[in-house]
Amino acid sequence: MPTPQPTPQPPADALIQVEGLFKAFGLRMALRGVSLSVARGSVLALLGPNGSGKTTLLRILSALSSPTRGAVKIGGWELPKEAAAVRARLGVVAHLPLLYDELSAEENLAFYARLYNCESNGRLPAVLEQVGLAKRARDPVRTFSRGMVQRLAIARAMLHDPPVLLLDEPYTGLDANGSAMLDGLLRTWRDEGRTVVVSIHDIAHAAEVCDRAVILRLGQVAADAALSDVPDLPALFARLTDGAA
Repeated sequence: MPTPQPTPQPPADALIQVEGLFKAFGLRMALRGVSLSVARGSVLALLGPNGSGKTTLLRILSALSSPTRGAVKIGGWELPKEAAAVRARLGVVAHLPLLYDELSAEENLAFYARLYNCESNGRLPAVLEQVGLAKRARDPVRTFSRGMVQRLAIARAMLHDPPVLLLDEPYTGLDANGSAMLDGLLRTWRDEGRTVVVSIHDIAHAAEVCDRAVILRLGQVAADAALSDVPDLPALFARLTDGAA
């Protein structure tokens, strides 16, 4: 097992701050003292083998689960105490798309726009265009491929113009064109000053599209480094996780 790395001091512009986070499910400890920070306008890759705690951490950051112990702040708001304020500022892509099969892409987004209270912001056509679904806007989701469903889930995360995006394996199901589309969105979001945390299984790809990487192993932070300081991220990942994927 790798020795946990010292926790870096959070940058002055840290938008996400996690300190000493523990999460237990009965007798199983999914997170064991995780601390990290994410600077405003940056893209953090969350890496680790299956069962390392990535999804658990993202669910806590998304205000969908509460930690057993530890502190979490996003934009200065504390979780879970100020969950409503945090959720209003998050765009989330989770494992399950949670879309309505019988509704069209447009109708799905209109439904979620009402939930987000952003019906009047005019972003619905624009986000469908950004994910390449403008021509399928009126088709029912049941006719979509897995990749198209993922594109629509990404569009929904963008709908209310959130400053923070939390993406759990967003490349799942995307073909080469879809992956290139998402690569472009990650770069655009960073240029716009948004803060992104994304879990990715493809380590080499993470090195291409992210600024920083946190590697989790058995619920602990095994490494936390700017990718400009890591000459070979796949090799580091293999060494710290015993080559597990």
